Amino acid sequence: MPTALHMAAKDATMQAAVKRSRKLLNKRALVAAAASAMPVPGLDWAVDAAMLSRLIPEINREFGLTPAQLDQLDPKKRDQVQKAVALVGSVLIGKFISKDLVITAATKIGVRLSTKQLAKYVPFAGQIVSAAVGFAAIRYFGEEHMKDCIRVAQQAGLEVPRLGHAG
Repeated sequence: MPTALHMAAKDATMQAAVKRSRKLLNKRALVAAAASAMPVPGLDWAVDAAMLSRLIPEINREFGLTPAQLDQLDPKKRDQVQKAVALVGSVLIGKFISKDLVITAATKIGVRLSTKQLAKYVPFAGQIVSAAVGFAAIRYFGEEHMKDCIRVAQQAGLEVPRLGHAG
């Protein structure tokens, strides 16, 4: 299965968007991993949902797929993007992201999150496993979302914006 960077290989602007998105993703995944290591039931779920509800709009922004960015497109191009979103099947592109929407979309990684919860009950080693699974789950979710953004941008012929640094 190709990575987001491989999918963007023919477009330097899209590659730059992937690199900026990955930088954001790694920062958020590290925070989620730290929360996962804490032996406080439910804390990691809350942190994961909060991380993703901020991360997804930031990734969308990198690819020109926020509601505000899409509103600036001409109607024909906006229609092409909406058709591409429907074809890709993403519920996180071109929408205002709420925690409920993130939780619905997180069912893709639900098994990993459940494993993370169970691992917390094994002293020390369980917390390390929980942190590793938390990091991997957020990274996986973010990488899959980037791939969806790339598919939508490519199918709709959308030019990815040339944005500054990722913060």
